[in-house]
Amino acid sequence: MSKFWSRTVQEAEPYVPGEQPTETDIIKLNTNENPYPPSPKAIQAMEDSITSDLRKYPSPTAERLKAIIAEREHVTSDQVFVGNGSDEVLAFAFQAFFEPDQTIKMPAITYSFYPVYANLYDIPFEQVPLNDDLSIQVDGLKQSVGGVIFPNPNAPTGLALSLSDVESIVQANPAQVVIVDEAYVEFGAESAVALTTQYPNLLVTKTLSKSHALAGMRIGYAIGHTGLIEGLERIKNSFNSYTMNRVSLAGAEEALADDAYYDQVLSDIVVTRDWVTERLKGLGFWVSNSKANFLFVQPVGIEADVLYNELKAQGIYIRYFNKPGLTGFVRISIGTDDEMTKLIDAIENMV
Repeated sequence: MSKFWSRTVQEAEPYVPGEQPTETDIIKLNTNENPYPPSPKAIQAMEDSITSDLRKYPSPTAERLKAIIAEREHVTSDQVFVGNGSDEVLAFAFQAFFEPDQTIKMPAITYSFYPVYANLYDIPFEQVPLNDDLSIQVDGLKQSVGGVIFPNPNAPTGLALSLSDVESIVQANPAQVVIVDEAYVEFGAESAVALTTQYPNLLVTKTLSKSHALAGMRIGYAIGHTGLIEGLERIKNSFNSYTMNRVSLAGAEEALADDAYYDQVLSDIVVTRDWVTERLKGLGFWVSNSKANFLFVQPVGIEADVLYNELKAQGIYIRYFNKPGLTGFVRISIGTDDEMTKLIDAIENMV
């Protein structure tokens, strides 16, 4: 510990991302990346954007991208906020809408960045236990003092709430902001974006990392009432007016316009997810009814940490969370059919 660290740094408990191995001959199923490349149109747009104009600052308002998102989400541009990945958007939201003296609510098993942000900004939080079937406890997220945040589908379980359940949580917190993190919604869950025009306390965040295969570009956005968006803009412009670079903006604009390409990609991932689920169940494993691009799996006949380590030794990376409530499970991202076949073959040789 450095003697020069501030109290904030000393007390911080940073988020630990999935391993990013440098080897090229591995099967990487541990960070929920899209197994398919971005749209060729998006790649071309990004290549075309690498000109001498990179010496200039990008647009601080990203108006063109906001307009494209607004049309896609059936809202107006002033209901859209864009940022450097949904993680940054969420960080701004914690600062904009949650108070240090008011306890917020989140699921006990969820995206582990939420408590990191809460601790960083001195926001007290209550972790609501999941139901016995690992679904989010809807009633437990109601009547919050300081606000609510949860993913839909949840991570790492992949389980999704119905739109009516999401709406009931929003209705039960009329004086607090409810943030619904829809990082994986395109893989089979219902989006709550339509509810943002009805409920001024609802903020929906999304990312192009998963569905649009642009994790390496860091592109995220939020949809909400104009008052919420203005709050996010005030935080952003007090931190960094130019959060999105020119290359990311160009790629995002073309990616969001290429529905035909991504509809096929999403369909292929869902088909693969479904057959892998059945194969794992055939081995006796418990597998969540995932609506995301990953599976939450409880192995049978082999301990979860042993499965993780033995697969890693064979060059197949999955995610193991050595945390209370998660030690018996692994999370497996959906790769290509060839990658998933190799995964199943490797597991069959272990159990």
